[in-house]
Amino acid sequence: MMKRCYILLLLVAVSAFAQQPKPMGEGLKKMTKEERKAAGQTPDAKATIDMYRVFTIDNDTTYIDTSLTIQKDYRFNYLRRDNFGLLPFANDGQPYNTLDFGLDGFSPFPQFGMRAKHFNYIRPEQMRYYQVATPLTELYFKTTIKQGQSVDAFLTLNLHERLNISVAYRGLRSVGRYENAMSSTGNFRFTSNYQTKSGRYFLKAHFTGQDFFNMENGGVLNLEDFESGDPAFDERGRLQVYLTDAQSTMKGNRYFFDHGFRVNGSDRQNNLWLLHQFNYEHEFFEYYQPTLRTDVVNSNDDFQRFGESYVASRLRDKSRYNRMYNKVGVAYENKSLGQVQFFIEDFNYNYFYQTAIVQNGEVIPSSLNARIENFGGQYTYKKGSWSGTALLRNAITNQRLSEIDVKADYQLNDDYLFAFRLQKLNRLPNHNFNLFQSDYIAYNWFNDFKNEKITHFEATADTPWINASLQATVLDDYLYFDDVSTDDRVLLVSPKQYGKTIKYLSVKASKEFRLGHFALDNTVLYQQVGQDDPVLNVPKLLTRNTLYYSGTLFKKAMFIQTGFTFQYFSKYKANDFNPLLGEFYVQTKREIGDFPLVDFFFNAKVRQTRIYLKAEHFNSPFTGNKFYSAPNYPYKDFLVRFGLVWTFFQ
Repeated sequence: MMKRCYILLLLVAVSAFAQQPKPMGEGLKKMTKEERKAAGQTPDAKATIDMYRVFTIDNDTTYIDTSLTIQKDYRFNYLRRDNFGLLPFANDGQPYNTLDFGLDGFSPFPQFGMRAKHFNYIRPEQMRYYQVATPLTELYFKTTIKQGQSVDAFLTLNLHERLNISVAYRGLRSVGRYENAMSSTGNFRFTSNYQTKSGRYFLKAHFTGQDFFNMENGGVLNLEDFESGDPAFDERGRLQVYLTDAQSTMKGNRYFFDHGFRVNGSDRQNNLWLLHQFNYEHEFFEYYQPTLRTDVVNSNDDFQRFGESYVASRLRDKSRYNRMYNKVGVAYENKSLGQVQFFIEDFNYNYFYQTAIVQNGEVIPSSLNARIENFGGQYTYKKGSWSGTALLRNAITNQRLSEIDVKADYQLNDDYLFAFRLQKLNRLPNHNFNLFQSDYIAYNWFNDFKNEKITHFEATADTPWINASLQATVLDDYLYFDDVSTDDRVLLVSPKQYGKTIKYLSVKASKEFRLGHFALDNTVLYQQVGQDDPVLNVPKLLTRNTLYYSGTLFKKAMFIQTGFTFQYFSKYKANDFNPLLGEFYVQTKREIGDFPLVDFFFNAKVRQTRIYLKAEHFNSPFTGNKFYSAPNYPYKDFLVRFGLVWTFFQ
């Protein structure tokens, strides 16, 4: 994989220099001593922070931030983002149970599936591009559970005033406290962006190579042992699990670029652009289980967790997926009226196995493949306090895919921002709903499910008084995985489509109160689901409250923040995790929740280094063993962890 990365780095650099040079932003060029003196700066003036820019594929721009805030504490985790609304499992690198349904984005295109394995899979819209005045390095380190470490190393530099590259690798190895629970993951990223001096041509490109390896234990077999409080089971490795040697592997490589060319030579009031976006991605998911039967301790009983199988041992299932996406468009831009774009999309996929299967007289094919052609348009407007986009796409092939997506933002001033979004989709099913093959007999299916129909409205308000958001979603023909087994020890899961309407509503509010050096940061989420059957299950109430102190030590050489974070969610019938599918499934037998999660933290900043020390879930020894991430998976125990983020400006 690394060899391909180096080749890609060379090709992008060479191809970019082969173009007429073009700039990505003003003000990144270093001034000479004479120019600094003429500008009123000292000859040795340093680059300012606004010369270290970070932007998305849509050119939403921020700057490198080395401050220490409570929001940085929330993002100091395996995902490197605020995970409010996600409930982690007992070991880093394992799945998250989704408490906030509003976190799920909607796309009309079919996806690979195996969604529980994609929480740390970096998608194209999550990639960041850079423009920096000097080389920039950031190092992230955090201890993990029992043995291992979590690291994220990042380097970016401008090879030219208008050509930037960045290279990053995020790696994790964590053994965990439970039997057969080790995680090992890696995310390699390479980006490049370039723009000619006149701004006539621009290019953003990236490559990602991502891999996720997990030992899968299937959860704790006897939950009574965990909840008993018996000191013998304080060593979690003594708890019997369903699977002792199963493991799963998911890998994916992506090659992506987005570029555009202005037809007219100079930037005018009216401009015409030719645009092209390309994305090729390959993924596979493999489940391997050498020992199929689970022997119950202190009993002559044994069973197979996923039912009967075609093989007696060394079971191996592998799903493969290739996709290629091309978007070609022409855009007319008027500086006063906005930009109108018309485009054609070509989406070509192949989801496949090695052979076809005949089971119960029915043929389960070896692959799903199709070509989807869309025609669409997009209008973008930004003037004064208003900005927004309106997108429409519709399939011109025989797939009934369509999307309407309208967004509007109103910025009253620097303190008040209001945003609205309306989305209506006719969405193709993820591939593993329609086709799956396994050496477990019950896990073979071939379906032709209808498209999901989704109407989604969202409104947010960011003000000095409160930050609030509202989401309302209507789901028709909703797809999910359901537990159809009658024996609690045997897990038989199959895809289902709900024929009735589901209505989802959420209200979220955040507010921080300050008094001197103390602050209380609060986030509350309320959710309500209207449905005739328990298909979409979420807790009604989630809350996170952080009471902390901010101050300085050692003659203001060190800035510190220390305090407590309290988290809680109400009881509900949470989805459980199936490692064979890499998916969560609906169950209605057990409730989890209604337990407090309290963390103590001490964070400090010295120059450009942020240091983090946290006692996670320190209340667990005296609040009882009733804490779960999923019905068969206990949440993490008390744990002290240390880490840091170190930023170098060279």
